Amino acid sequence: MSEIAFFGAVEIGLVYALVALGVFLSFRVLDFPDLTVDGSFPLGAAVAATLIVAGSDPWLASALAIVAGACAGLVTATLNVRFRILHLLASILTMIALFSINLRVMGRPNVAIIMQDTMLTPFYGLGLPDHLLRPLFVLVVVAVVVALLAWFLTSEFGLAMRATGVNARMARAQGINTNLHIYVGMALSNGLVALAGALFAQTNGFADVTSGIGTIVVGLAAVIVGETVLPLRALAWALIACVIGSILYRLAVQLALTADVIGLQASDLNLVTAALVAVALILPQLRLRAGKAAARGGK
Repeated sequence: MSEIAFFGAVEIGLVYALVALGVFLSFRVLDFPDLTVDGSFPLGAAVAATLIVAGSDPWLASALAIVAGACAGLVTATLNVRFRILHLLASILTMIALFSINLRVMGRPNVAIIMQDTMLTPFYGLGLPDHLLRPLFVLVVVAVVVALLAWFLTSEFGLAMRATGVNARMARAQGINTNLHIYVGMALSNGLVALAGALFAQTNGFADVTSGIGTIVVGLAAVIVGETVLPLRALAWALIACVIGSILYRLAVQLALTADVIGLQASDLNLVTAALVAVALILPQLRLRAGKAAARGGK
């Protein structure tokens, strides 16, 4: 693997780390299986790219992308909480609707912003090569998000949200407004995913309506790989594990696709993803069995 390919994989891994954090928030914290992310990722890219082409400030465009993603999460939460639609079905309905909405936002299947100013433009004069500057910039963004998310989830409101995900009935018995926490959690989750979409568009120079396909699988893979590599219970470490898992996942994919011995092609990306997720799911079970066997042997 070349240096440029390595840092390119790290860059994509850091972008999708925001997706992993959003998936962690919905799946692990709220216990809410959410497929909206397949639509909110390209929504963030579409809003950011369209506004940047229209002459808006890239930072403002990215902020509005986050708001758009949060609104998508609120729609899913409303369908589930207000109208009692099963969470999976509610998120699928929102995801399907977002495909058409993304086309409406962009006006066409893809928008190129490679010649436009982005959030990274002011930093290109620092003297760093592009393949180093982009991952460093995304790393700073991810670090800020992790710090803010760790602070939020350890606040009183965040603890109530975590209690909602662990046992909603018990949380309601303690006077917690579980519906409110689901709304806020889903908005936060999809806002993070939309931010990832906005960063993806600006680091790659385009937004495409199909860029969200398989986003949920990538996010889950990052979370599972991170939990396998860093199986610590502390919240801050769980968030860091999502970031590490996302980077390792992208590096593993890049290594598998560029290894001549294996003979894989770019079209085999979904196969590699499925294999990596399967391995990440199997490893903890093998570790547990080995631990039990060692304990029996010690007796």
